[in-house]
This record gives sequence, structure tokens and C-alpha cells, in this order.
Amino acid sequence: MMKRECAEAAYKLIKNGMTIGLGGGRTIQYLIEFINMGNLDQIKVVTPSMSTALACKSHGITVIPTWLTSSLDIAFDGCDQVDESLNALKSGGAIHTQERIVAAMAKQYVLLVDSSKLVQKLTFDYPVAVEVVPEAFSYVKSQLEKMGAQVAWRTGSGKDGGVMTDQGNPVMDAAFNTVDDVAALNRRISDIPGVVDTSLFVGIAAKAIVAQPDGTVTVIDRP
Repeated sequence: MMKRECAEAAYKLIKNGMTIGLGGGRTIQYLIEFINMGNLDQIKVVTPSMSTALACKSHGITVIPTWLTSSLDIAFDGCDQVDESLNALKSGGAIHTQERIVAAMAKQYVLLVDSSKLVQKLTFDYPVAVEVVPEAFSYVKSQLEKMGAQVAWRTGSGKDGGVMTDQGNPVMDAAFNTVDDVAALNRRISDIPGVVDTSLFVGIAAKAIVAQPDGTVTVIDRP
């Protein structure tokens, strides 16, 4: 039930007439249900997630393409892990580039998580997902390895070969053992020619809504 309680707290930040960004995942599905039950019939949604778009459509919520939008009132998304400074790792879905675009459009970007995903400092139990242009594949891989990462082209079930983004770019998983400076790491990876984007979100989230096992919800604002 923690995901539902997190979604309910997020719903209270939405007002009718807003254009909002939504990521993917079960918490977002609950948030869509709250929007539908609340009769917010003038809400418009931008999302990089096809499953979210289809859920909105099934509830009669208007979805508009990202490329037709330049600003959002607020955006909500989940993550794999977030620290107390609201640095986040968003590796799971391999749509981090589109998610970052949505986050940048939003006046306020809000992470929705349960307490198990909140840590004092990112532990990098998940790899950093790195989207690269195909021509730079080998070069980027070698540069990441020089930085101390174990690098692999992400694979998926039911598909021959590695994972490609909707834009036709391969996604690498770069596993780091220890990271002292998250922002510096993100800059170093992003500066490699051929890198499109990483799944490290540093200094982007305005707040995190954290659901606790006892049913309470904690809101953390960016320091």
C-alpha cells in the first residue's frame, strides 16, 4: 500500500488545468487513478512511458506529445534510489533521456518512492545507464572502463541483441564500485563524445515524497 499512499500525497499537488509530466511504474498508475477519481477533466499529461500513456488514455486523460510541449506545471516520477540530497539513480527503464527532458520542462520535479529506496548517499547498487550514439559504442565503452566501471550492453528478454532506445541508441550499464562525488561522475560521463545522457539525476528533483511502512508519508525538499 505504500505506493498508493505516495500517489495520494502526490495527487494533492495537482490542480485542475495543469499540464503535468508522468513517468512510469506502479506508483504513477495509482496517481492516474486518483486523477481520474478526482474528476480533474482539464489535466493534460506528457509522458515518456507508453504504459503510462495507455493508462491515461483508458481513463480519458489527455496525453500530448513531448515535442509539442515546452513547459510543465509539475512532473512526477519514480527512481531506483535517491539520497538525502535528492540525487537519484534512474536506471531501470532505459528511458532516462526522455525522462530528463520532461524533468527539465517542469517547474517542479517530484520523485515518488518508498522508504527502501531512500539512502543517505547513493550506493550504486544499480549500474549507471548510459545512452550512446551507435558510432561511439566502442569508444564510450573504453572510456567508461578507464574510469573504473564494469561495462556491458544491456540485454532484454524476448529480444535478440542488446537494448536500444526508441531513438535507436544502445544503452550501456556501467557498474561502479565506489563513487565519492556523484556530480563529478555524471559530468565526466556526460562529457565523453557520443554519450547522449546518463541515468544519474543530480540537482534536478525539487522534492521527494517518501512513503513509510507505517502508512505515513514524508516530504523531503532539496537542500
